[in-house]
Amino acid sequence: MTVTRTNLKNGLTVVSHRMDSVETVSLGIWVKVGTRYEPVEINGASHLLEHMAFKGTKRRSALEIAEEIEAVGGHLNAYTSREVTAYHATVLKEDLALAVDMIGDILQDSVFEEIELERERAVVLQEIGQANDTPEDVIYDNLQATAFPDQPMGRPVLGPPEIVAAMSRASLVDYMGAHYTAPRMILGAAGRLDHDALVKMAEKIFAGLGVGGEEKPAPSARPFAPISYAGGDHREPRPLEQAHLVIGFDGVGYHDPDYYPLAIASTILGGGMSSRLFQKIREELGLVYSIYCFSSSYEDGGLFGLYAGTGEEGLTALLPALCDELGRATGDINARELARAKAQLRAGLVMSLESTSSRAEQLARQVSIFGRPQTIEEMTTKVEAVDKVAVGAVLARLLAGIPTVAAVGPVDNLEPYEAIAARFAGVA
Repeated sequence: MTVTRTNLKNGLTVVSHRMDSVETVSLGIWVKVGTRYEPVEINGASHLLEHMAFKGTKRRSALEIAEEIEAVGGHLNAYTSREVTAYHATVLKEDLALAVDMIGDILQDSVFEEIELERERAVVLQEIGQANDTPEDVIYDNLQATAFPDQPMGRPVLGPPEIVAAMSRASLVDYMGAHYTAPRMILGAAGRLDHDALVKMAEKIFAGLGVGGEEKPAPSARPFAPISYAGGDHREPRPLEQAHLVIGFDGVGYHDPDYYPLAIASTILGGGMSSRLFQKIREELGLVYSIYCFSSSYEDGGLFGLYAGTGEEGLTALLPALCDELGRATGDINARELARAKAQLRAGLVMSLESTSSRAEQLARQVSIFGRPQTIEEMTTKVEAVDKVAVGAVLARLLAGIPTVAAVGPVDNLEPYEAIAARFAGVA
């Protein structure tokens, strides 16, 4: 595995993995900025800014951006999360220079024309409306807001419609100037490429970017607020066929020593068709159509929890069954399911090496979080080091905390929050 990293003079990090078995290259810029960096009055700015990057630059119109990348059979896309905004492309190896130039163009020379802002604002408002019509989206926004109330981490990535509707061009430009600086950006790439050639392209195209560049020094970025988990209850009755329920707990961050034990615990409990919750709650008891566990990590905290979708009548029997299974899992992990969970995690890590886009993202995120790329051997060694004692201990640690309950749909049969909290207190 040939992974190479170079830090440019202006602070931009370039990290790449040469993969000689493919004919394509995936690359992108991962910016350390997202929802948690936003003041409440511009909640949604990171996401709207991501949309606006594709709406025209000094050299290319919005149509020309789309036509140029698709003329060579490439793909250009972006996404916004609570801690990261990414702009990425996949092209044939001979079109690497075009992809680097295009990403550099949209990140440094977007013009943000008022007419395009109004059009894209309307598109984002439709996206918000669509999310509000989707119970799975609603419930996770409600979970986040209830777990982390009155703080950036609890606010929606898309932003409230009233704030998005009023957001000015000046606020977007100022926000971009404060956060889109070279030291906060990582150029990640994977595929059939030469690292030195990529560095030369980056030095030329991103020469005047951000802090450290003599041509365009940028203001210091606003530090994000630390996570403060609270927990609580949020129920939204809706005339749906199915009740959607998420129960979450204060989780672990990327740097927490329990990161890998929790990943294995989540896999054992609800990481596939062989998991405990799927086999017991769906297959044996028939209480749900969908059930799974999740562990979302951030730089300084996280959320662990489980999702279940059931009929209105199923809510009564669901919680006792869930608590029974969780209680057993804190002290009854067997060697076979531990080995199976480790194999699932190892396979996911190895399979990521076969996708240029997954590998480019993985490298960029690792540099962003840990300050360096991690080897597959390093990660699999940490997976293999987890024993059943560590799995039971992290579950007991998290389940002893205050739960967060979020429910959408016909939820009248759901127990009061106090009763649910008491059930989980008994589990721990």
